[in-house]
Amino acid sequence: MTRGGTDLSRLAVIFDLDGTLIDSVPNIHATVNRVLGAIGLPETGRATVQSFVGNGLPALIDRLLAHHAHPASPKDRANLIAAFEADYSARHELTTLYSGVRQALATLTTQGAALGICTNKPIGPARAILDHLVLSPLFAAVLGGDSLAVRKPDPEHLLATARALGRPKAIFVGDSEVDAATAKAAGVPFLFYTEGYRKSPVDSIAHDTAFADWTDLPGLTAGWG
Repeated sequence: MTRGGTDLSRLAVIFDLDGTLIDSVPNIHATVNRVLGAIGLPETGRATVQSFVGNGLPALIDRLLAHHAHPASPKDRANLIAAFEADYSARHELTTLYSGVRQALATLTTQGAALGICTNKPIGPARAILDHLVLSPLFAAVLGGDSLAVRKPDPEHLLATARALGRPKAIFVGDSEVDAATAKAAGVPFLFYTEGYRKSPVDSIAHDTAFADWTDLPGLTAGWG
């Protein structure tokens, strides 16, 4: 029997990762400074790094190189991307779950929802973090920024995640302008976590429902089941 009589057995609940389920900027910031420091670049401030997060690892590296006015050949760029991914995948001590996430995910699972991840983070680091936080068993589908030929805000990234979960209905939970644009393009309801990495005021980002406290999510999700 589903918890509290709520039946979400027809619903797929798909989540962004960084800034939605996890606060990963401290880890990303530390990795950025290790990797760029190895090629002689000065430290980058945390706020600057956070402003560059959201469109995947290649975009992050490109923004950092532009920020430091550091030219890089295609080979050098590829080496930096590989170095960042290797370093980041091995270090998770600074990444934390937002308060209430674990219980919210457990409640949704008990209510019968199928859970998935649609993130622009490369699939290797994404799975490594989910394993580290002991969340992997909860997610029936995980698609990273390199899982397909496209990534968010292309709607196919989200739609492919929904198809992998195999439910007739889907909603998307995210924290950013990129997530909002992806949901709109895919025609999927967007539940907006307002305490993540958004760059704009809440009212300027299109959403169906907004929440600041993860304990509220199961109740909000029930309306879409």
